[in-house]
Amino acid sequence: MRRLTLALCAALIVGCSSTDSIDLEPAELVDFEATGKIRTVWSRNVGAGQDKRYTLLVPALAAEAVFAVDVKGRVTALNRSDGKRLWRTDLDTPVSGGVGAGSGLVLVGTYAGQVIALNQADGSELWRTQVSSEVLAPPQTNGDIVVAQTVDGKLVGLEAKTGARRWLYENTLPVLTLRGTGTPVLRGDAVYAGFANGKVIAVSASDGVLRWEQRVGLAQGRTELERVVDIDGSPMLHGDLVYAVSFQGRLGAFGRANGRVIWAQENSSFQNLAAGISNVYVVTDSDSVQAYQANSGELIWDNDQLVRRKVSAPQTFANYVAVGDDDGYLHVFSQADGSYVARRKLDGDGLRSPMIAAGDQLFALGNSGKLVALEVVKK
Repeated sequence: MRRLTLALCAALIVGCSSTDSIDLEPAELVDFEATGKIRTVWSRNVGAGQDKRYTLLVPALAAEAVFAVDVKGRVTALNRSDGKRLWRTDLDTPVSGGVGAGSGLVLVGTYAGQVIALNQADGSELWRTQVSSEVLAPPQTNGDIVVAQTVDGKLVGLEAKTGARRWLYENTLPVLTLRGTGTPVLRGDAVYAGFANGKVIAVSASDGVLRWEQRVGLAQGRTELERVVDIDGSPMLHGDLVYAVSFQGRLGAFGRANGRVIWAQENSSFQNLAAGISNVYVVTDSDSVQAYQANSGELIWDNDQLVRRKVSAPQTFANYVAVGDDDGYLHVFSQADGSYVARRKLDGDGLRSPMIAAGDQLFALGNSGKLVALEVVKK
């Protein structure tokens, strides 16, 4: 049977997961007593931003620079401290996945199924390699290998110097899937990735040989829609554990060495996870922000003040956890108890992409193409 893909935005995903909420409006913003203020360190326009296909173009940090790309394929490098532009390269092709950065490379993927590597120092193109299909998440590198995940369920390892293919791991996809993939995670000589069949895997970075696989989401229900269990958020490594969450499935912690289940809780999400102060943070498919104890899986807090606001993946920085929403608001909560700390509108076109952080600073790329470096100061 031909595989079908759900090209869904967050609003439709919420509707699929909860028939009671289809006609409900997004939660109104609540009043609260702010204990902090969101301050702009710098702000720069880095191009045309996102497109209408629910692209998630994520900035990347490496050395003293932050790298961003717009959907038209313009890659920009900025000084991390003041936002001054270091270089810009136009790839002349629409970009669907990026940015990955490290070991002297800046990496993006395209709708045409290419992985492109640039020199981190000056933006010059080093190579571009054709893979099997669209690359919707940032490729990753450890300096020896570049790993990219394709929308047709493949994980490919490319030579970092030349882009030549070294290995290919193939995964069977279900009939119906969400449109998206998580970002593979490279750590040591292992690559961790999640797939649309609800499994998280670890393979050898050097040759792609499977080390272990574990099921996060178990397909249940009579219809293909009810049986969708994609892992579209990236696996998250924290200490000796790997954390993963599936749509209509579970949030779980697994042994990094062997994939053994440490704990699992029913959950449903298609977003990246975040970690901080011994907690794991998840945004559910109904846009609740939750914190679980990292070692036991105990639910610490559940903030449902943003339901149906099309909330972005969580990002931790300093003592806070932040999310964006479809109206362009940045929401900052306490990691300890989920209470509101601060809120500010950043981008009239919305905040869809996962944010990144370094120390006490947060970097948010708005849908309009505005990249902002921020910090929270106490009132």
